[in-house]
Amino acid sequence: MTALTYRTLEGDQTALPAEAVDALAASLRGRLITPIDDDYPPLRRVWNGMVDRHPVLIACCQGTQDIVQAVDFARTRRMCLSIRGGGHHIAGNAIAEGGLVIDLSAMRTVHVDPRQGTARVAPGALLGDIDRETQAFGLATPLGINSTTGVAGLALGGGFGWLTRQHGLTADNLLSAELITADGQRHHVSAEEDAELFWALRGGGGNFGVVSSFEFRLHPVGPEIYAGLVVYPYDQARKVLEAWRDFTHEAPEELSVWVILREAPPLPFLPEAIHGQRVVVFALMHGGDPASAERDAAPVLAFGEPAGQMLGPQPYTDFQAAFDPLLAPGARNYWKSHDFRDLSDEALEQTMTAAEALPGPECEIFLAHLGGAMSRVDPTATAYAGRDAHYVMNVHARWQDAAEDDRCRDWARGVFQSLAPFATGGGYVNFLTEDEGDRVASAYGVNFARLQAVKRRVDPDNLFRVNLNILPGAAEVAA
Repeated sequence: MTALTYRTLEGDQTALPAEAVDALAASLRGRLITPIDDDYPPLRRVWNGMVDRHPVLIACCQGTQDIVQAVDFARTRRMCLSIRGGGHHIAGNAIAEGGLVIDLSAMRTVHVDPRQGTARVAPGALLGDIDRETQAFGLATPLGINSTTGVAGLALGGGFGWLTRQHGLTADNLLSAELITADGQRHHVSAEEDAELFWALRGGGGNFGVVSSFEFRLHPVGPEIYAGLVVYPYDQARKVLEAWRDFTHEAPEELSVWVILREAPPLPFLPEAIHGQRVVVFALMHGGDPASAERDAAPVLAFGEPAGQMLGPQPYTDFQAAFDPLLAPGARNYWKSHDFRDLSDEALEQTMTAAEALPGPECEIFLAHLGGAMSRVDPTATAYAGRDAHYVMNVHARWQDAAEDDRCRDWARGVFQSLAPFATGGGYVNFLTEDEGDRVASAYGVNFARLQAVKRRVDPDNLFRVNLNILPGAAEVAA
């Protein structure tokens, strides 16, 4: 094997002896991948095509002991380390340049206990894996909106989606977790066992260790729900956006209605003349009583004069995967996001102005309506602090050609700046890009110092730093 060098936590390059690599490989039940292996190119790729990093080693873990071996290997060498679950985060933090990747993507089992209403989920599971197993019993836990997203990153960062107004965040439904900390020790954490570390996991990201197992609370949902799309021509944007905002103040918690401003894709229920034109799309899902779903959603059809609509009963698993084609891996992506308590006329005006300058057919601005069950949790009850965000905006620049990088990123950054005066100043860590480390403290707000204290206790050397990083807090000085 060609001699390898790795990047240390201090940023230096250090030789990695071949015998050390061989010893790690022998200690794993899974495979250890190096740059000369055929599996190396696909395993270093992540969802965002802008991320092009080259780790030295990829430990494809098959179980908890593999994780322990990999953590110990990195810690003893002060080796740069990252954790890969679904590899879907916009910042691409699953891959450590010049370091060791703990790859959990083969650990995808989901075990449902329908009598207890819980699911035990392995850290490499994707949202589609969980939905497939839980829906066999007519159960679900709140997840995101793309079935290929990894549950680990979603849950650890908070996690919101179609069920959040009704049942809270993904993190709110986490009952317990198994965790490997930087010292290689296993921990079972819950509200009763190491409650402070459990608190930090619910929103604090991958800063505290490697989760090897999650236990989630499940709720009766589906298997059939009422959902779909209502599309309006862009010349009705002001009218329908104001109507939507006003409707969200009174909407039942079983109903989530989100807005997407983009060019119309060639959907079969839309007139061909509108394909490629700017539109206002309302995506909605009702997770409650089917008898009231159509009635509750009817106002969305009366916001204006729709260009087309596709609403009706459908399997919950189908709707959870409905947006997958628009979020396929490999494209170049850059996001900017804001939280809002409310949306003034001026904020909506700025949003419409931004949408009139979309730099490409895959770019979009979406506004998620949250509140409900999520907002009734105290901001200090979990690490996730943005409980006052009734709306979350994601300015999603997406394109294929690297020559368009500057233009698309500049558009997203410009939209972010124009909406900043109307936003809370907080943010959702799962939407923060690699260049937004300065937003981490504001994203956690009142909880940041407490998170730093937990970090100092379980990872004082900041081994887990390839993430939206929480630096260990300074030790308290006795009076």
